[in-house]
Amino acid sequence: MLHDHQLLSQIVVHGFLLWASMGFLIPVGILAIRLSNLEEHGRKRKIMFFIHAVTQVVSVILVTAGAVLSIKNFSNAFDNTHRRLGVALYGLVFLQALSGLLRPKRGDKRRTIWFFAHWILGSTVSLLGIINVYTGLHAYKKITSRSITPWVIFYTAEIVCIGFLYLFQEKWEYIHKQGVIRGNEPMTTIQPTDKESC
Repeated sequence: MLHDHQLLSQIVVHGFLLWASMGFLIPVGILAIRLSNLEEHGRKRKIMFFIHAVTQVVSVILVTAGAVLSIKNFSNAFDNTHRRLGVALYGLVFLQALSGLLRPKRGDKRRTIWFFAHWILGSTVSLLGIINVYTGLHAYKKITSRSITPWVIFYTAEIVCIGFLYLFQEKWEYIHKQGVIRGNEPMTTIQPTDKESC
């Protein structure tokens, strides 16, 4: 069991920084950019893109702070899953940020390839980040012998809500159209041809 209170507080700060980044801001940024794709109005779309960009920039700053804290104060022996996955995630986060900065303009032939790579990398970072928050909680329990049950419940509830919103965004337009009663949608008039009018 860990008795060094300064080290314990640094572990808690590290955990909070990485939860805020990997467990909250990155998924929220993904929700925002997906929501921007549903918006038809340029202003709302720009606002959603701005939210995506800001959450991801803040996330990179928090990841950097968490990395500096762990390198400076913790054992750098990569002897568990949490540490190894954390190092991989640091690299992937910076690669994703770089890809966001280097995105081609719309209409550029490279945009499709860039979009696919950015989407895959972003989804990978988000999923691995979520997993690593759980591995971090278990590492905390192992080091401190403290219960992590409330944190696991809270985090699982958060991820379920984010997952629900992610899936709900896919179906929003379809659900919205279900409220249209047949006969209320715009009608098209079919004009008979000369042969049909006889």
